[in-house]
Amino acid sequence: MKTTYREALREALREALTADERVFLMGEDVGRYGGAFGVSLGLVEEFGPERVRDTPLSESAFTGIGIGSALAGLRPVVEIMTVNFSLLALDQILNNAATLRHMSGGQFSVPLVIRMTTGAGRQLAAQHSHSLEGWYAHIPGIRVLAPATLADARRMLGGALADPDPVVIFEHGSLYNLSGELDEDGAAPGIGAAAVRRPGHDVTLVTYGGSLPKTLAAADVLAADGISAEVVDLRSLRPLDDATVMASVARTHRAVIVDEGWRTGSLAAEVSARITEQAFYDLDASVRRVCSAEVPIPYARALEEAALPQPASIAAAAGEVVGRHG
Repeated sequence: MKTTYREALREALREALTADERVFLMGEDVGRYGGAFGVSLGLVEEFGPERVRDTPLSESAFTGIGIGSALAGLRPVVEIMTVNFSLLALDQILNNAATLRHMSGGQFSVPLVIRMTTGAGRQLAAQHSHSLEGWYAHIPGIRVLAPATLADARRMLGGALADPDPVVIFEHGSLYNLSGELDEDGAAPGIGAAAVRRPGHDVTLVTYGGSLPKTLAAADVLAADGISAEVVDLRSLRPLDDATVMASVARTHRAVIVDEGWRTGSLAAEVSARITEQAFYDLDASVRRVCSAEVPIPYARALEEAALPQPASIAAAAGEVVGRHG
């Protein structure tokens, strides 16, 4: 079936709303407008305003309502327009959603799903373009997912709603128009597992979310230069699937981490450290990172592109790791 990433997300929401009356969607403009990025278009007409609820511009308030609803037995899906705005709800996510199971000695769980857009590449400037999912992956008590393919966009939500604890799903804004064939009957890896998107034997490229298409493009560039790159899509940022990453490094003996977050304190730093801790004797070269420039993401297209990991910079880093360039 031909579909887009946006349509796959919408179908996942439709399926969840149909299957379980406890599920409802809540957020700014998710109803009549159809969502800031059109994901929920048509759902309010299909399921009504009680289950597809528009909210005021108050991220902390409606995320808190989601937490309370989950505690009361419902299955809320909260949509936050962008990761930058989610910082207004960080107190609710960190101090309530992530902690209540632990602080109650396991008496309460918060089966809440929070969806939000992340990432740059659309000239929306600094306040709408950052990649802060590494910050959320720092928090124990929540699961953090980053669907990068049509299949994951279609199927991750179901797994997230089945989880008894809070799950945060990051949808990269550059992926919404991604289109292709989706196998409706195909199976996707579990939501805690990474996936090898392209096999290879010279270097492992570890990435996730909106950087996956760029990394696959870099692998094509490397292949033309005779370098076989294996591409690992993390999919789950917390917990990280160490086993898949280490198995790939054991095959290739080199690793480059591609992360649209800033380099300092990044998810790339965490993955790099884990490879050094767990696979040091498999490495033939030091681990490299390709991250965004440490500046607020610029509006101007040329500057924005220069600030982000691109296929050329990824390929160059991988080439240096295998000793073909630099």
